[in-house]
Amino acid sequence: MDYVSLGRTGVKVSPLCLGAMNFGAWGNPDHDDSIRIIHRALDAGINLIDTADVYSHGESEEIVGKALADGRREDVVLATKAHAPMGEGANRRGNSRRWIVREVENSLRRLGTDHIDLYQIHRPDPDTHVDETLGALTDLVRDGKIRYAGCSTFPAHLIVESHWVAEQRMRERFVTEQPPYSILTRGIEADVLPAAAKYGMGVLPWSPLSGGWLSGKYRRGRETPDTHRVKFSPVDRFDPAEPGNARKLDAVEELVQLAGEAGITLVDLALAFVLSHPAVTSPIIGPRTMEQLESQLGAADIELDAATLDRIDEIVPPGTTVNPADAGWTPPELARKELRRKR
Repeated sequence: MDYVSLGRTGVKVSPLCLGAMNFGAWGNPDHDDSIRIIHRALDAGINLIDTADVYSHGESEEIVGKALADGRREDVVLATKAHAPMGEGANRRGNSRRWIVREVENSLRRLGTDHIDLYQIHRPDPDTHVDETLGALTDLVRDGKIRYAGCSTFPAHLIVESHWVAEQRMRERFVTEQPPYSILTRGIEADVLPAAAKYGMGVLPWSPLSGGWLSGKYRRGRETPDTHRVKFSPVDRFDPAEPGNARKLDAVEELVQLAGEAGITLVDLALAFVLSHPAVTSPIIGPRTMEQLESQLGAADIELDAATLDRIDEIVPPGTTVNPADAGWTPPELARKELRRKR
């Protein structure tokens, strides 16, 4: 693989990132099989692995740690995340110094390593000032526990605020953003991607196959697969009767035809599209099986021509998220009506 720069860090990473969300109870519960998939990805040239504490409640991190225990850790850029609830306690979640400092130690233990290359804040936390979060991450960098800090699914204005705070308070800055991005989820093209480019951030898009919608799994006239993702996602993400999903099904049919005309698979079309954006560093692929991994590895070598990209723009216009439920994070100002009404 041709390696690319991770923002302005000087670190070189593969053009595809191996996501580990599907390793463990959420996807593939067979640790040995999951480890084989990780090793195959590394053998293929992938050197960036992304996981999170919340994936299968720590089990994903444990599997990744086992896979790297054979001497491969040194060549891997290892990324994980914190924010989501990891227990019933009110403070076992969020972006506070108290939780981040505690949870990074838990991730280090589960991963079996003495440092994390990229430690990302999984979602914004409206109850925590970003200076509190950046202050904790700065101390963790100085302590050698993490090398860099990143954010995930942050809106553009919070990305800008984080860089302003980092400059004013002399904090470590977020060097990467991990947003949702696919042919069906293009909202970030309007602001997040330009903001990331402006600040020289690496961009590691999650769900480039739109939660499986661009794998060919969800088609008109077919039953919705009984997967873990479908079972535990909000109904508006996969129910074909939902208007946003009906529009996705229409788009998928057109994209299947376009992929056939281009002589590639729908998976290749989807991944190559995300890779074609100049602000994107390395999209995250999240295979559950070896077959899924093999079907995605070749996408890094595919370059879509202008005519194909123009046709994609006609099917899903730039800046459009076909189903708003796929945006990844809902600001409290939209989720809580009391914040939109005078008292």
